[in-house]
Amino acid sequence: MIVLSEYMKADHRACDEAFANMENEVADENWSNASKVFESFASDLNHHFDIEEEVMFPAFEARGAGHCNPTPVMIMEHTQMRNVLKTMREDLEAKNKEHFFGLSETLMMTIQQHNMKEEQMMYPMIDESLGDEGQMLLDSMKEHPRKSH
Repeated sequence: MIVLSEYMKADHRACDEAFANMENEVADENWSNASKVFESFASDLNHHFDIEEEVMFPAFEARGAGHCNPTPVMIMEHTQMRNVLKTMREDLEAKNKEHFFGLSETLMMTIQQHNMKEEQMMYPMIDESLGDEGQMLLDSMKEHPRKSH
């Protein structure tokens, strides 16, 4: 049985790989493919945020997240990253490679810091609080529909 934290860590790694593929396409100025790869990455990242915000975090909070509930901070960081993605999309449309890579560097640092907080603090807290119900939550997360953002 896979625990929730392991599933989410694997999802982080998949998003990291998609991010690297996107940067490679922009570096090569393969604009048409870069846009496709960017949209795939953005979809994966937004879906990751959605399953946390709409499935995982509410279940955690319903179990009594305690006095140091980190979910509002995580959601605020998701919003910040979504805003950076929006501007990166505009840079791709304008073929503004330099500005794109400035934002890309910012996004990567933000993602790395965010993932570290989730992997070292948030996910273990959620695994512990959900116990045996974690598998049911994981199944719900896997079935969660993708949205267009």
